Amino acid sequence: MSAGSTSSDKRGILALGPIIAADEQFLAALRQFGEIRIVDSVEDALAALRADQFELVLSSPMDLFPLARAEARQRGELILDKIGQGVCVVCRDGALTWANPKLDSYPAEVREAIRAACAEVCRQLAEERTAHEPAPSRRRTVHVGSEYVFDLTVSPLLAPEKELTEVVGLVWDISAAHRMQERINAIDAAGRELMRLDVEALMQLDAVDRLQFLEEQIVRSARELLRFDHFVVRLLDRQSNRLETVISVGLPEASDRMDIYAAAEGNGICGYVAASGRSYIAPDTTRDPRYLPGLDGAGSSLTVPLRLHDQVVGVLNVESTEIAAFSEDDRQFAEIFARYIAIALHILKLLAAERSTTTGQITADVGTELAGPLNDIIAEATSAIDEHAGQDDLRRRLHAIIENVDRVKRTLQALTQTPAVRGLVPEVPSVDPLLAGRRILVADDEDIIRETIADVLAKHGALAVMARDGQEATAMIRAQHFDLVISDIKMPYKSGYEVFASARQANIHCPVILITGFGYDPEHSIVRASREGLAGVLFKPFKVEQLVDLIHRALGVAQAS
Repeated sequence: MSAGSTSSDKRGILALGPIIAADEQFLAALRQFGEIRIVDSVEDALAALRADQFELVLSSPMDLFPLARAEARQRGELILDKIGQGVCVVCRDGALTWANPKLDSYPAEVREAIRAACAEVCRQLAEERTAHEPAPSRRRTVHVGSEYVFDLTVSPLLAPEKELTEVVGLVWDISAAHRMQERINAIDAAGRELMRLDVEALMQLDAVDRLQFLEEQIVRSARELLRFDHFVVRLLDRQSNRLETVISVGLPEASDRMDIYAAAEGNGICGYVAASGRSYIAPDTTRDPRYLPGLDGAGSSLTVPLRLHDQVVGVLNVESTEIAAFSEDDRQFAEIFARYIAIALHILKLLAAERSTTTGQITADVGTELAGPLNDIIAEATSAIDEHAGQDDLRRRLHAIIENVDRVKRTLQALTQTPAVRGLVPEVPSVDPLLAGRRILVADDEDIIRETIADVLAKHGALAVMARDGQEATAMIRAQHFDLVISDIKMPYKSGYEVFASARQANIHCPVILITGFGYDPEHSIVRASREGLAGVLFKPFKVEQLVDLIHRALGVAQAS
């Protein structure tokens, strides 16, 4: 530095030790290069170095090496203070001589468990160590209660004479990862148990019990393992591309019945997930443009695909009233569980399909040429009756039209003696006394199934009336008397359960049989109706003999009551 330098150019100088402080002439010469701070000890020098910046440090040879070692130790301790893992030093007698702030932040029972583990390893290393071999590091897993799990690595600290007197412990907190693994293992075990019970236990149950049992298993696992209280399972109908509700817990019926299709746009989050195969977390449903109304007061939602052999077969949608209630961990758990749901539902579907063989299945249209037009007359008359409440004279004339159609049907029954398709519907040598003259409503949106069942009933002496959807069926139930109602579960406008409820309201003694083409329970129709007096369930595809046998049992019970 030149003599013309300004004071702003001066640098800080740190002087350590009484020898330098006593040399006034030397200090005076130094002051032209910078401001001098004089300290008396190594500890004061380290404190000054931590607090300020110095360009030069002066010390006597006796103080220089202790200062260098102390500075290195200080830097090491500073690093250990800042790292995200716990670090400690434990001596051979078991005392904890030092711990960094991370380890000190844990409760006393955690520090004690780590100290004890390090002390044990220290004793073992001292006993096993030889003069010619360095002591190896050891790893331990330390559990502290049910909340904490640590991965502990213990390494020896050797004294200058090579004696092992201390160990250093590096502590990794793996509690969160351990809890995650435990939940994954629990979900995996529940899923495998679910599938095992499907095959072994469900084979021993009847159709309604199978459906209810499977739903209970899924609901219990979702609540206990995933803490999901509001969720819906929807399966994809490949023909219509519609997502059909299978299981719904804690969500309004209006959301369960919403028409949602597998499409990336315009069909909500469920439609997007089904179309893309990608999971979707909506942290705030009020700001998510894809969200469709579901849970009242919903704050967030999680939707994952149901996969079967890497094919998306449906979705699992979970909702919460809390904002940002679902994490990436929840998504991972839900995806695993959703795979098990898909497999379990598929197994149940296979079990339902195995109930029948191809021989004798109702797979063709065996309705007569006049069955459709006659039923259209009944449908139109019923609709008019429903629309003209209070006009008694008009309603009487409409009822007379329905009675006339019934008489025409009886005449046709007497004239028709052979089945529409030979070998598919067995010939009936005489009128079935239990079915003769019975008025039976058949509701199904599939023409083949509806008309085939009606034809079977007609050949056994019953008068079959057909409804093409749920709304038409409920209107007929309100306007006419029926001895039995046979209804598909999945129909437009109104579900099978709503048809069942209307029949029970009109006549508590009228038995109802529900039909489903799936091995599960869309919209809870079967499960709910079975608790309220459902007469039976029929799975498509089915044999004629199965249909007749179930009708016999339903009418027999109704007659006995």
